[in-house]
Amino acid sequence: MTPVTPPAALAPRQDRKAQWLLIGLAVALTLFIVVVPLLYILWRALSEGLAVFAQNILAPDTLHAIWLTSAVAIVTLPVNLCVGIAAAWLIARFTFPGRKALLTIIELPFSISPIIAGVCYLLLYGRQGLLGPALAAADIKILFALPGIVLVTLFVTGPFVAREVLPLMQAQGSEQEQAALTLGASGWQIFRRVTLPNIRWALLYGAVLATARAVGEFGAVSVVSGAIRGQTMTLPLQIELLFNDLNVVGAFAAASTLTLIALVVLVLKTLIEARTR
Repeated sequence: MTPVTPPAALAPRQDRKAQWLLIGLAVALTLFIVVVPLLYILWRALSEGLAVFAQNILAPDTLHAIWLTSAVAIVTLPVNLCVGIAAAWLIARFTFPGRKALLTIIELPFSISPIIAGVCYLLLYGRQGLLGPALAAADIKILFALPGIVLVTLFVTGPFVAREVLPLMQAQGSEQEQAALTLGASGWQIFRRVTLPNIRWALLYGAVLATARAVGEFGAVSVVSGAIRGQTMTLPLQIELLFNDLNVVGAFAAASTLTLIALVVLVLKTLIEARTR
């Protein structure tokens, strides 16, 4: 006579099957959505050999695009750090009229298309824009130059640092800062010795995300840069230009640079998450 397996014994088996099914689905999606495209980029970039790959990477326009992209990221990062810390500290430590409105403004770039942001900057600082005539009279060029690219990049990357730091500051409270103030510490000493050590990993995490977003921004930059060859072409714009010029290997070679940056960011992100835990 065959013994009947009780329902309680079937539950762990069913849970294990569901677990392995979900794991397999996650691995399959990761392979097809992430790993296969990355491998394809590297394969196409190296399809004609290392010599052709190096030739495309070292082309003057591509080198300038890499330099411009790096310069924009370097310029925007300190601004994002300072503004993000100040905004998070203000919202977390003080109650004032317009506090919720400030929080909404910080989140605004996530709800607006980068292309729309670029058009807004174009209508504001363009030659026929609101401030265009005044800027032209003062011989100040913002659009179709580095300042315009920096401005739109600051817009799209602005929320990252504040979003990472703010929840941590709210969860930690202000007891340690108040104790330091009671002991006679100045505002700078409180920030340097109490506030900053407590938020350093969240701050670094936000900086990594903001830098990755700055390097990969396309929509807003394409509007305000003018896409001038060898002058205002960032790396994403250069990839599109090479592809449109039917230089497919060159486009994939430039894309491999962005892929390498993405992998470095992913490793840093993983290390920071592990350190935070």
